[in-house]
Amino acid sequence: MYSDLLANLNPEQREAVTLPPVNQHGQAQSALILAGAGSGKTRVLTTRIAWLIQTGQVSPIGVLAVTFTNKAAKEMRERLAKLLDQQITRSFMPWMGTFHAVCVRILRQHGNEIGIASNFVIYDDDDRQGLIKQAMKELSLSADMVKPRAVSAAISSAKNEMVGPEEYAEVAQFPFQKSVAKLYARYEQRRKEAGAVDFDDLILLVLRLFREHSDALEACRARYRYVMVDEYQDTNKLQYEILLPLVNELSGGNLFI
Repeated sequence: MYSDLLANLNPEQREAVTLPPVNQHGQAQSALILAGAGSGKTRVLTTRIAWLIQTGQVSPIGVLAVTFTNKAAKEMRERLAKLLDQQITRSFMPWMGTFHAVCVRILRQHGNEIGIASNFVIYDDDDRQGLIKQAMKELSLSADMVKPRAVSAAISSAKNEMVGPEEYAEVAQFPFQKSVAKLYARYEQRRKEAGAVDFDDLILLVLRLFREHSDALEACRARYRYVMVDEYQDTNKLQYEILLPLVNELSGGNLFI
């Protein structure tokens, strides 16, 4: 059964798929797969997961497998289900999905430790722009002065650089930046009052959770014995900061990218 998984792999792919979890010194082993577009990186990653499960090295719940789009996550899930000859159900590979989807699950379980209720609402880009328009009215800023879409993009960029409203206001120099600073602060105020988070918050809040609450981090470390990242080259700073504590030397985690 195990040999069937390896039958269509070349020697390098087979070596990556069957990499032992620890080296000869008993230390956790991680792997970086370098290959060109269309060369089978996703196939190697999904086959690696199937190999680990079929050989009894890990249960499905012990694998964190992340990618960047819903389409890619769906494809990865379908490939693995075929390799394992299983049906895709709600319980199949519970920690496989996009970074944002995984962060939602982590916050539903542990978010109360940082004051996030488990029933939080998730704002999409339309919701964010709607709240920005509300803030513009409250601050008497017209669409002629700033465009809601541009403000939304500026707030998203700031969050992904881990720059909060106060820090943004401190460095704002030009009229547009100063308007964004005011709207950013008001947007955050109204968002929190609504018990909502936006897509950028999902990753920021998990990072905050890991940094401020070691018990939540340790729970995730204990759960994810293997961490897999498809299309790792697309990882941004925030996503990297989430992955790092899960697989650092102290945690003994196995990172496969």
